[in-house]
Amino acid sequence: MAVAAAVGALSALQASRTRLVAACCASLGPGWRMPRSSAGSRVGPAIRARGWALAAGEAALRRGYSSEVKTEDELRVRYLEEENRGIVVLGINRAYAKNSFSKNLVKMFSKAVDALKSDKKVRTVIVRSEVPGIFCAGADLKERVKMNSSEVGPFVSKIRAVINEIANLPVPTIAAIDGFALGGGLELALACDIRVAASSAKMGLVETKMAIIPGGGGTQRLPRAIGMSLAKELIFSARVLDGQEAKAVGLISHVLEQNQEGDAAYKKALDLAREFLPQGPVALRVAKLAINQGMEVDLVTGLAIEEACYAQTISTKDRLEGLLAFKEKRSPRYKGE
Repeated sequence: MAVAAAVGALSALQASRTRLVAACCASLGPGWRMPRSSAGSRVGPAIRARGWALAAGEAALRRGYSSEVKTEDELRVRYLEEENRGIVVLGINRAYAKNSFSKNLVKMFSKAVDALKSDKKVRTVIVRSEVPGIFCAGADLKERVKMNSSEVGPFVSKIRAVINEIANLPVPTIAAIDGFALGGGLELALACDIRVAASSAKMGLVETKMAIIPGGGGTQRLPRAIGMSLAKELIFSARVLDGQEAKAVGLISHVLEQNQEGDAAYKKALDLAREFLPQGPVALRVAKLAINQGMEVDLVTGLAIEEACYAQTISTKDRLEGLLAFKEKRSPRYKGE
């Protein structure tokens, strides 16, 4: 009986491994195949897959901070050029409402992310504010107060969904926090892979002051970023941290003294994005997938995820280019293939 049960358990684990590898391959998009070596080892539960299509999309940036900004200008999408080619900047521009999430801004974010996740030329995305002193003040409470109770839940679900879409972008993402990031604003930053902030920035999940809880992923992402006990303390108290305090608890990766232009965090984000540009595009996408999925499972399953993801880089043209460039002592010319 025990032997039969053990054999059955092993078979289940092997089947789980096969589904796991298939999920990773599906997440990388059409054309990816399971490695032959993935058919027989032991792992834990299978993970969910996310499809990443590859196509093209772009939007233009217009400057200025008019209080009469058009709704289509509330989120400005800028594709950088020359030595910064491959970096895309999402600039929030709702000065009159402290960059708060309105129905329109949520819709603009969703539209922008749809274009970015299907654009093979995008290497890194920076989320920033174009309004001095404010990153994002969370939900637009003036708009919220006009909603009836039945409208609030679906609207918060839309905010949560668009923040999840940003978290699931297949390329590195950086939040440049040069001002207040409160409530949904901090949840937006938490969805990014890397966060940098000015020392004068203010960050906090302050929803309990309004007798609600974080609804854009904050109760889940903050504990994963800084640990459960401290996350509970910050959420229960609605405490707001400055840049130095946020760096001390691991909420952000870098803290900068604010400059005269008020964009110190953005400039640091650009520096980081430039460091990512020379690396293999497929490798970055696969590395992000392996890290994100691996952090949600046990170590054995995570190692299987890494194996499956690594296997997807072996047959790429970029890998061969990297080896050739090393042999010829030159910089590689990667194409994301």
